[in-house]
Amino acid sequence: MKNTALTHIHENLGAKMVPFAGYNMPVQYEGVNAEHEIVRNGVGVFDVSHMGEFFLKGENALALIQKVTSNDASKLVDGKAQYSCLPNNDGGIVDDLIVYKIADNHYMLVVNASNIEKDWNWISSHNDLGVEMTNASEAYSLLAIQGPKAAEAMQSLTNIDLANMGYYTFQIGDFAGKQDVIVSATGYTGSGGFEIYFKNEDAEYIWNKVFEAGASFNIKPIGLAARDTLRLEMGFCLYGNDINDTTSPLEAGLGWITKFDKDFTNSANLKQQKEAGVSRKLVGFEMVERGIPRHDYEICDANGNVVGIVTSGTQSPTLGIAIGMGYVPSALATPDSEIYIRIRNKDIKAKVVKMPFYKK
Repeated sequence: MKNTALTHIHENLGAKMVPFAGYNMPVQYEGVNAEHEIVRNGVGVFDVSHMGEFFLKGENALALIQKVTSNDASKLVDGKAQYSCLPNNDGGIVDDLIVYKIADNHYMLVVNASNIEKDWNWISSHNDLGVEMTNASEAYSLLAIQGPKAAEAMQSLTNIDLANMGYYTFQIGDFAGKQDVIVSATGYTGSGGFEIYFKNEDAEYIWNKVFEAGASFNIKPIGLAARDTLRLEMGFCLYGNDINDTTSPLEAGLGWITKFDKDFTNSANLKQQKEAGVSRKLVGFEMVERGIPRHDYEICDANGNVVGIVTSGTQSPTLGIAIGMGYVPSALATPDSEIYIRIRNKDIKAKVVKMPFYKK
C-alpha cells in the first residue's frame, strides 16, 4: 500500500484511512455529511496526491495527444486545460483525464490513480512520434482546495489573482513561498476552487500554510467519501463506476468531448455509432419511493424486466433525496421516464432527471 507525502498528517488528524487505487487514503474525518457541507458552503481540502501526472514534450507532443484523446487539444492555448478521454480500440474508454497546455510543445496530462500504469502503457504504445514522455506521478503531490470561499481563503498565499481565474485555466507561479506551483481552477465538486500541484518535498509545508491561511474561513480537511457525494450531485463520471473499458463516451453523455473533426483512436467507429444512435445512455435519476440506490443494483422497467444497472448512487446530503446514475435503454433515457431500482428484491420507483442534480 502506497502512502502520499501527507498520509502521516491524515493519520495524526484521526482520519479513517482506507485502501484506494493502491494508496492509503483518508475516506473521512468528522463525517461525510459535515464534510460535504463544508465544501458546498465554505472551503475544504482534499489530498488527491494519488492522481497521476505525465509530462509530454517535443514538436509532436500535440500530435500524440490528438491521436490518443477524444477532445480537440489544438484548441488549447497556454494556461488552458481541457477535459478529455482516452478511447480504446473496442468502443470503450481507457481513462478520462485533463490535458494542460503549459506552452507550445509542452503538456501535462492528469490521469486517475487506478489507471496510471495502464494509461502510461497505452499512450507510450502510440508514441511513434518521438515525443519525450515523463511519468512524474511519484514526484508530485496534489491538493484540491474546493468551495466558494477557496479563492478568498488562499489569496494571501499567492500573487496569482485567484478570484478572476477562469474555469479550466491555470497558472504556474509562487504559492506559499514555493516556486513553480501549478495553480489550476479545476475540481471535482461543482463548488469552485483550485487544484494545486507541487513537489512532494514541499507537501507538508504547503499543507500547513494552506490551513494557516484558511483558519479564519473555517477550512477543514475533507475525505474521499465526501468527494464522491459532491461529484455525484454534479453528475460527474467516476472511472470504474460510470465509465470503463466497455462504455463508449457517447453512451456516457461525453459527446461534448468527442470531436470528429480530427482522427483519433477508434474515431471512425465512434462516429458511426453517433450517426446510428446509441442503444443505451447514462442517465441521472431520483428515487420517488424510499430507498437508496447503490453501485451494481439492477434497474428495471415497469414490467420488472432488468434493463440496466446503477453505476453510482447515494443519499444526496445537499438535496436530502436519494440520487443515482446508471445505464438504461435510450427509450427510457428522457427526463421523467419511470424506472425502478431493485433493492433487496423489491422494485422501488425512481424517475430519470436531467443532470446536474445540484444546481447552484
